Amino acid sequence: MQWRRRHCCAHTAKCLLSLLGLLVFLGQQLWLPKLTGVPWRRGPSVLYGGSELHTTKTKGNLSAPHSAWRFVIVPQQNLKSDANISSPEKEGVPAPQENPSFENTVAANTSQSVEGDLRGTITHGPFPYIINEPDKCAGSRPAPFLVLLISTEARQVEARIAIRQTWGNESVAPALGFIRLFLLGKNEGELGLLQQRMLEAESRRYHDIIQQDFLDSYKNLTIKTLMGMNWVAIHCPQAGYVMKTDSDMFVNTEYLVYKLLRPELNLKKNYFTGNNMRGFAPNRNKNSKWYMPPELYPGEKYPTFCSGTGYVFSGDLARKIYRVSLRIHQLHLEDVYVGICLAKLQIEPTPPPNEFLFNHWRVSYSSCKYSHLITSHGFHPNELLKYWHHLQSNKHNACINTIRAGKTHVNRMNRERPAQ
Repeated sequence: MQWRRRHCCAHTAKCLLSLLGLLVFLGQQLWLPKLTGVPWRRGPSVLYGGSELHTTKTKGNLSAPHSAWRFVIVPQQNLKSDANISSPEKEGVPAPQENPSFENTVAANTSQSVEGDLRGTITHGPFPYIINEPDKCAGSRPAPFLVLLISTEARQVEARIAIRQTWGNESVAPALGFIRLFLLGKNEGELGLLQQRMLEAESRRYHDIIQQDFLDSYKNLTIKTLMGMNWVAIHCPQAGYVMKTDSDMFVNTEYLVYKLLRPELNLKKNYFTGNNMRGFAPNRNKNSKWYMPPELYPGEKYPTFCSGTGYVFSGDLARKIYRVSLRIHQLHLEDVYVGICLAKLQIEPTPPPNEFLFNHWRVSYSSCKYSHLITSHGFHPNELLKYWHHLQSNKHNACINTIRAGKTHVNRMNRERPAQ
């Protein structure tokens, strides 16, 4: 009898649980959508933050204004700074919210034309500045011919010091106007707080750092680059040219200014150049650093883009690229994403006059070679100082010495060759 009572109670409990589950299901499927106007199954989110890109599969239309794929910037706790601080502007793009959707963070409006977007008001974007230099360009007379946007991390102090003493030194083209800016996000934890205090002290000394309140990670390089373009568009719209590069690069800024851009000529418009990557396919290897999920980019080929290690564009494009980015889903591969923005603007990157000017690999050093290139990749700060100073002392006769050394070597080989 006792067993029957227990069995009856268990059976009743199971029935009640089943009924409760049915009510919850009906509420999600039928009643909740009617109350909110939002379907229950909206699809997963794509979360940027930390070192991982978290995704799940869906069959949403990537180009739709309410795609099942979401790009959500994981919000971080704000850090207070003694350096120049400004808050995001109230109109246009809203300040970060908890788990904001892609539409909210970039205020996408797919019904507008590209030209209409380019004429709209630009704000500081979804992330507030922790460190800013809003007056750096205003104090430059004449208007800057070149603005350097250098992607870096808080821990790369030595690299920034070396760049300030070498290719990023504003004395390279003092009469033309030359601005150097290091682009940073922020880090978390106790180490991040210590690095932040050091970064703010560095900013007060050099006034060449801009930083916004997003997690500084490889996955957020696109956000970092767009921050730089946004800064140029708002605070330095009269800039002639802009170069985006990285802190482990060797950049021959003198050759860039006087041989490629040539200040004596009229400023170019809609100009974009670098190491042109044409016809590249998305990397579908999940173990690769450059893996691109087909759900994020289903196409078989990327549009032409320039390697993110170093590309140059006319000042007018900073505003255009940033504005059109508000209508394009962000991808974590920064250089590819900028290429997609250019394709949307119907602007094809211009091949450089020499295919060896922009190198996304390391070129073996010689003063002759380095006097005729613009970028070379993979430099330690000590190497940067060493090779830069050697190039400066040999740039006027670099190739003459190389030719003489080659002739001497040939003559020596001829003398040592045995008689036939």
